[in-house]
Amino acid sequence: MVGSISAGASGLVVPFPRNIDRQVGFAREELQRILDLYGRMVAAGQWRDYAMDFTREVAVFAAFRRTAEQPQARIEKRPALRGRQGMWALVGEHGQVLRRGHELAGVLAPVERRLLKAVEG
Repeated sequence: MVGSISAGASGLVVPFPRNIDRQVGFAREELQRILDLYGRMVAAGQWRDYAMDFTREVAVFAAFRRTAEQPQARIEKRPALRGRQGMWALVGEHGQVLRRGHELAGVLAPVERRLLKAVEG
């Protein structure tokens, strides 16, 4: 949707969007919890790299065993699903949804259990 029209530096008339679509992101506490888990997984030798992606619909934290591979785990935040099955999802290496929920801690639980097994064994 076009709001107003402004003249650029070259004198061209450029439409200025009224509604700028905002991207989904992680709150500071959410990112802190995710990065804490990531650090413990790195210390256990399970993960070595990560990537983050932010779009209008989803924020994704992907953790990799090796840089050139598919992510071993993806933590996704989809606010549009907040009222339904929960905005948090843990997606596995082959794209399967391992866990969905309304709370980040519950969604991260399977990874934290795997971390405990890696430290014990």
